[in-house]
Amino acid sequence: MEDEIDLKNILKSFWDRKIGIILIVLVAIAVGFIYTSYFIDPVYSATATAILTNNSSSEEGGESVTQSELTLNNQLLGTYREIARSDAVVSTVISNLGLTNITDAALKGQIAVTSSLNTQVIEITVTNSDPNLAAKIANEIRKVFAEKVKEIYKIDNIQPLDDAKIPTAASNINHTKDIIIFAAGGLVLAVIYVIIANILDNTVKSSKDIENATGLDVIAEIPLYEVDKRRRK
Repeated sequence: MEDEIDLKNILKSFWDRKIGIILIVLVAIAVGFIYTSYFIDPVYSATATAILTNNSSSEEGGESVTQSELTLNNQLLGTYREIARSDAVVSTVISNLGLTNITDAALKGQIAVTSSLNTQVIEITVTNSDPNLAAKIANEIRKVFAEKVKEIYKIDNIQPLDDAKIPTAASNINHTKDIIIFAAGGLVLAVIYVIIANILDNTVKSSKDIENATGLDVIAEIPLYEVDKRRRK
């Protein structure tokens, strides 16, 4: 019974401060929207894909892929990912596109090379503040990367799959997600606010508070009676 009463008091504390809780959550949502809209520089991600095929230089007319070639390609996937982000590839891309305002290290930081699970598809993703440039760089990296593999391994087993398209939406901004996160943060702050307010509040609101503070039973209560000022005069 005591636990039930305590739970009711806790819920009542939240209900009594519902206006403050709502205001805190709304302020948090507004801060989140303003922050993501005006304080985060948007960047755009473009992805070009390539697929590992048979060694066209070793098979004159055949188009089939042998099991040994598939095994070799799988073993080379990790190496290919490193080659695509190598200094040799990055510097060639910068030279080919005539990029003068970016260094090799900065461009490498914008490149992510992954391979789809259980496939031989390589995804080359470039993230840049310019969506058009992001797509151009991704497509050029795929081209230079394939040439570099052919030069190193003397095989031509990387073929383009999908060209990178110019992204229309920023990849680092998701207003819905950000607002939910800030709203959750605001709710946590509101709960902390209610807890602290209850701890600091030492006023007596009911006979139960007196019993808890003194350990004595309340025999009687005097009801609050509001007297009209004019009648009092």
